[in-house]
Amino acid sequence: MMARALQKYLRISPKKLRPIAQLVNKKKTDEALYALVNTNKKGAQILKKVIESALNNAKRLPEKKFTEESLYISKVAIDGGPMLKRYRAMSMGRAGVIRKRTSHVLVELDALEKTQTKSKPKKSKASAKGEVAPTENTKKIKKLVKAGKK
Repeated sequence: MMARALQKYLRISPKKLRPIAQLVNKKKTDEALYALVNTNKKGAQILKKVIESALNNAKRLPEKKFTEESLYISKVAIDGGPMLKRYRAMSMGRAGVIRKRTSHVLVELDALEKTQTKSKPKKSKASAKGEVAPTENTKKIKKLVKAGKK
């Protein structure tokens, strides 16, 4: 089950949004929203709205096999949109281009699946002491060293 929200043509640079997106990627939705509320950036409020939109989209899905606590952000994509080009007078009679960048934001939510607990591998005596477990090569090397000492 995936719920998506896509916001296009946002008037903020993708370069400013990407660090905030990395902050919330692969987190539970409630943790992500809490982090965004306490982040003092313009992009945090924008990303918060997109995540809330994805949550509302998840509520409207026909299969209701999840709870809001079980949802996590599986993907956050920040892509560049079209640039608004403006011109400004520069030195020696030139015109310099000013690019006002826009962004497209995609947020996908997915439900956490119950993971089965697997039995832990048994530790050897060597690894319990903090040593490296001997392999076939190390056994051969030890035999050669002992033979060389005799």
